Amino acid sequence: MSVSTSRSPVLSAGPSRHARATVLAAAALTIMAAAIISPSLPGMRTEFAATPGADLLVRLAVTVTSLAIAVTAPISGRIADRFGYAPLLVGGLLLYAVSGTAGYFLDELPVLLVSRVVLGIAVGAVMTAVSTALTHWYDGARRARWLGWQQASASLGGVVFLPLAGLLAAIDWRAPFWIYAVAAVLALAATTALRDQRRDHQPAPSSVRRPMHSRTRPVLGIYAFALAATLAFYMAPTQLPFLLAGDGVSPAAIGTVIAGSTLTSAAGALAFPALRSRLSSASLTGFSIAMLGVGWIVVGTAAFLPQVMAGLLIGGFGVGVVVPHLSSRLGDLAAPEHRGRILAGLVTAIFLGQFLSPLLLAPLVSALGTAGAFAATGITLLAGSAVTLVHGRKKNTTQKGSER
Repeated sequence: MSVSTSRSPVLSAGPSRHARATVLAAAALTIMAAAIISPSLPGMRTEFAATPGADLLVRLAVTVTSLAIAVTAPISGRIADRFGYAPLLVGGLLLYAVSGTAGYFLDELPVLLVSRVVLGIAVGAVMTAVSTALTHWYDGARRARWLGWQQASASLGGVVFLPLAGLLAAIDWRAPFWIYAVAAVLALAATTALRDQRRDHQPAPSSVRRPMHSRTRPVLGIYAFALAATLAFYMAPTQLPFLLAGDGVSPAAIGTVIAGSTLTSAAGALAFPALRSRLSSASLTGFSIAMLGVGWIVVGTAAFLPQVMAGLLIGGFGVGVVVPHLSSRLGDLAAPEHRGRILAGLVTAIFLGQFLSPLLLAPLVSALGTAGAFAATGITLLAGSAVTLVHGRKKNTTQKGSER
């Protein structure tokens, strides 16, 4: 893995404990933001049954948020590079609170979808600001550790919010929308914590400064991999609720089951720094995607709910490893003055995968059923893992040969 020859500048006094806690808390509102209303989907479908195309539109209530994130994240990246991460984070959190809770009050499905688009703009801003802050504050092993904490926080947010959403959805399908109000509290905390945090990066000296596009090929490869992995992982919140509801599983239980994947995602993220120090980049990539593949095969072949839970736990661990791994690689590849927009590209890839997941996998689900689609996707992931490992070994062999 290529590593920058220069250290990323950091704040002279370092970020305060308050600032770090606020940034990690904000991270908890990102990855699973769209999925918070997953337990509400069956109830929402019943509520809007008279709306033309309601079955597809209800699913889009989750994924249209991801599309908005994917489309607008590059703009957030440019804002972070030009004005700093602090104003971007505060503004994103305020917009997150307003647009998220709006769903509780809206009685028309098309208008509700518009509010979900605005929520996506907010999530893209928050996620880009968090990633930019951490990669500017730290480098090397410390950066890997804090990016792991970022993903762990995002995953633990799912562990807390998804079961809570399930409980609230059992009372009223609209109630989970109030969860988004948490962002208003964090916006106030961010205003206090980050107000004295000046922009912490200056242009690198001309001797080491790199153009943003100097390593376009590996950056685009990372984006493509993130897109493919997310396509597969997001089957959990978009396909699993309907499979489990068909088996008579309650909304509260659905939220708890889906949260299982985010629990082990946190464990995978916390394990990432140790794995990074022991495995090559290709081995780490292959390992993480293999875990997701095995997990989805278990889900697809499960006969009982505990087996579904086991598959989600396995797959979640793999995703928990891969996200900070990709963020770390991009942080090393990007010049400091372009880091916001480079990391925003990863946000775009992840959330574009979330949006496209139910659309691209719909023919597979139609042909094989939901369980069969999980199994087929798992087999494909294992094959991709094997290709990655073989390619990595060939590359290492070539590099060793050239060094002799």
